[in-house]
Amino acid sequence: MEVKSGYKKTEVGVIPQDWTIKPLKRISPSQSVGLVINPSTYFDKAGTVPLLVGSNVSENVIDSTTANRITKASNEILPASRLAAGDLVTVRVGEPGVTAVVPPELDGCNCASMMIVRQHPSFDSHWLCCMMNSQHGRKQVEHVQYGTAQKQFNISDAVDFLYPVPPLPEQRAISGALNDVDALLGALDNLIVKKRNLKQAAMQQLLTGKTRLPGFHGEWSLKRLGDVVETDPENLGSSTDAGFTFNYISLEDVDRGTLTGHSEQVFAQSPSRARRKLRNNDVLVSTVRPNLKSHLQFQHQNGNWVCSTGFCVIRCKEGETNPGYVFFHLFAACVNRQIDTLLTGSNYPAINSGDVRALEIPFPDYTEQTAITEVLSDMDAELAALEQRRAKTHALKQGMMQELLTGRTRLV
Repeated sequence: MEVKSGYKKTEVGVIPQDWTIKPLKRISPSQSVGLVINPSTYFDKAGTVPLLVGSNVSENVIDSTTANRITKASNEILPASRLAAGDLVTVRVGEPGVTAVVPPELDGCNCASMMIVRQHPSFDSHWLCCMMNSQHGRKQVEHVQYGTAQKQFNISDAVDFLYPVPPLPEQRAISGALNDVDALLGALDNLIVKKRNLKQAAMQQLLTGKTRLPGFHGEWSLKRLGDVVETDPENLGSSTDAGFTFNYISLEDVDRGTLTGHSEQVFAQSPSRARRKLRNNDVLVSTVRPNLKSHLQFQHQNGNWVCSTGFCVIRCKEGETNPGYVFFHLFAACVNRQIDTLLTGSNYPAINSGDVRALEIPFPDYTEQTAITEVLSDMDAELAALEQRRAKTHALKQGMMQELLTGRTRLV
């Protein structure tokens, strides 16, 4: 392969002539492992110092809000695992390789069972963090990780990981550009959380009648779901269904009310197990493991669709019950309290169609149901747009990392 002017071939690929290749142990003067022997013995409810673990770390973000605390006295006797602002921490167990820089507000905190890469004036911490989180950095971890239930790696392997190293001014320029994108991602994450919280608050007010939309004043009625909808109205199982190709929805194909995938199934003869035939606007209630992730308002006009018997299918009566109104109630506190009561003491987390029919929901008239559904659907659409923007921004960052961290695009 011809190498263009100003670049050279190396063991990590083609890089600029003025870049070098160094193992981690020559980039940073010190690498070590956080506290590994019985860290829980230091936990103290009265403690004020966070003890970070791998679950507190994502790519260049540390969330200490859920971290256990230790006392200042314990922190003083654990200097080897104490962190300073600018140090890097890398997850060793669970999601090995994920790295973040310790921010100023966590200066002096402690950590357990993570690799610590100490800061040094000879390199930019945020540049190295981006490099370790890059495709090149994570692949090196994958080559040495071990374990089945939980993947992990040894620091003795990590210190020999090779990285392409630009001059310090270029490191700072690269980290500055990528940090700007990280800041945008962080702002989008905060906005998404805020919008989700607003939607939850709106659901609590609108679905209970505590807050009424303008123009609505009539009384509401508490009704059993089975009295106002059909449940499991059509099963696939007759000989007339043989030979058709069906789009099949499993519990795993649904994520937070969104259909993320499906499979195709052809039945040469009547299936041994019934499956639910679907129509547009049917509401699918997860019954095998009731949770907020697996409920779905099915919206497809074309094709032959069926779903797993792990769902109870609700079909609303047109002009009487709004399917969106019922769907949003599956995420409401009043319905989830009823489901939790049904599950209490059960060794197998499941409900059945009879339980779904017995759920009690407050109903206004159809016009108000529709108005409430439109408000909440608009909030969902706004959230979906923000999440799509976040996904595009994250993809942009990945592309920037590939260009900047390999020297294909130069900033200085």
